[in-house]
Amino acid sequence: MAEEIIDAVAGQTNEFQSVTELIASSEALQAAFFVLIVGIIAIVSVYRVFSKWVRSQKFYYVRPHLSRFIQVGVLPFFAIILITTMNFYIQSFDIFEEAKIELEEVIQDAEESIESIDRLSPAETFAKILNSINILVIGYSIAHLIPIALNKRQKSTEEKEDFEAWKEMRGFKDDDGDLFHKLFRWVPPVNTPEDISEEDFKKHLETDEGRKFLEEFRTTKGLPIGSYEELVKNPFEEWKEAERKKYQDYFKKCVSGHNQSGKKLKTGQEDEEIYPIDTWREEKRLNGYDPIIPGGRPPGYATRKRKNLPKSISQILPLGIFVAVIVGIISWWGVDLIVLATATGGLAIGIGLALQETMQNYFAYILIRKDKIFSEGERILLDTGYNGYVHKITPRVTYIRNALNESFAVIPTRQLVNSQIINYSKEIKMVPAIVEVGVSYLNDPKQVAAILVKVGKRGMKEIVDDKQRHLVVQLRCPYLDENKPSCGCDKDIHVDIAQPVVRFNQFNDSSLDFSLWLYVRDYGAQFKAKTEMRMIMYEEFKKYDIRIPWPIRTVYQGDEKREQEEIDRLTEQRKGVIDEYGVGDIGRGSGED
Repeated sequence: MAEEIIDAVAGQTNEFQSVTELIASSEALQAAFFVLIVGIIAIVSVYRVFSKWVRSQKFYYVRPHLSRFIQVGVLPFFAIILITTMNFYIQSFDIFEEAKIELEEVIQDAEESIESIDRLSPAETFAKILNSINILVIGYSIAHLIPIALNKRQKSTEEKEDFEAWKEMRGFKDDDGDLFHKLFRWVPPVNTPEDISEEDFKKHLETDEGRKFLEEFRTTKGLPIGSYEELVKNPFEEWKEAERKKYQDYFKKCVSGHNQSGKKLKTGQEDEEIYPIDTWREEKRLNGYDPIIPGGRPPGYATRKRKNLPKSISQILPLGIFVAVIVGIISWWGVDLIVLATATGGLAIGIGLALQETMQNYFAYILIRKDKIFSEGERILLDTGYNGYVHKITPRVTYIRNALNESFAVIPTRQLVNSQIINYSKEIKMVPAIVEVGVSYLNDPKQVAAILVKVGKRGMKEIVDDKQRHLVVQLRCPYLDENKPSCGCDKDIHVDIAQPVVRFNQFNDSSLDFSLWLYVRDYGAQFKAKTEMRMIMYEEFKKYDIRIPWPIRTVYQGDEKREQEEIDRLTEQRKGVIDEYGVGDIGRGSGED
């Protein structure tokens, strides 16, 4: 069977054998073919130099898609000119006459190749070779130019999304002046909005400061009020131009040395020191649109960050197109593709069996990426009990970093597909931060509940990260009441929440047990939030003489009365806290959590 397949394949290659005989039969053809090969090598060498030069120019960073289009287009352009010129030269001169005479003598000794030679003359056969090379070059060009166009379209879509985010944020931190209000004007609502009295509403409309307050105002449902009117014909184009000016300033600081690294950063480096404008936009997007600090990252940071990202369809497309072109050319030369596939099928099966585990890991990697089971930076819990952050996902193994940075778990990627995984980060914008505390039986539970509500209210306003963003998610950002932009704690809330939540859990041996709940923005934020809540709780308990008993049994010998008198001294103050803050939902509902 194997011999029959080999003979069948060999029978399909007669035309290729006749091509070899044709070239070998004429010194003129050999010279022409040599010139063709040398010309292609020269074009490729010049292209490499040209490509390196393009990468070192400013327009490569300012207009990355145009420069990449030029890079890809130059090589095939000159290659097609060379091949077409060579084809025209060969067809115009009688260099095949000698080849034809010599080839007729060869044909007499090679009867199997007569039929293929009869189909095409020597000139037609050599023209077919050149046309095949031209098709390959054109296929290469199309295969690489289409992804560039698709990428440009994707970046344009992302740019529009950035513009919408800029509108929602009413400007970015690195805007030159109040760009937003140069392009848009706030128009107040016709009717008085919720959560504000008509008198206050009209009063605010009379002053610029009041109008600014109303512009930043959010209802209890987190909705803004009023609308915006465009002040220019095309705000999107004006915004794009402003963003390009920011990038020009970023680029200038990078190459001049006036940056965080303190040195002049070079263009065209293998380890990229300066972001092209599309990477610059993406980094801003990933960092909440904070300004990009020139020289603030080590060389090659962006490349390494994206190294293990899954291939998109636009990245796989060039290979698919080029393979299709090669298959088409092979078929054009008369090779039976079914026979060829049969001949290579056994080899493919053998390689597949040898690389079975590798392929399982690879397809598991694709599934994890495609279904977004988890991503780098997310916190997960494996069924083995290991809890940590996903550090890196590769087609072979996945690295999971312990939350305390004490270890790395290296797990074959295929095992994760069949594992039970708890993802603490995926699409979760609210994670409860719960602090439990026990107080003395001598304290009034309602007073304690009111003080815990106060602790929670303070925590919602005071617990922030190093960028002064609130860790607690809430329907209305506290900064809005100060005429400041929202920090984002009131975004991405899709359920109704009422916090802080206070629960009277149980009558313990030596204490009344309460818990205070606040919802924070992600899994990791709960730890800082709990610490801050305990600090505020200690301060408030000390202020109002709320006592936390020792975990022991106390035998009173006439001191209970004195202690009760001491506690009663601040009863009125604690009642004032109840009047101001209430007791949450304690005593007003069914008591369900």
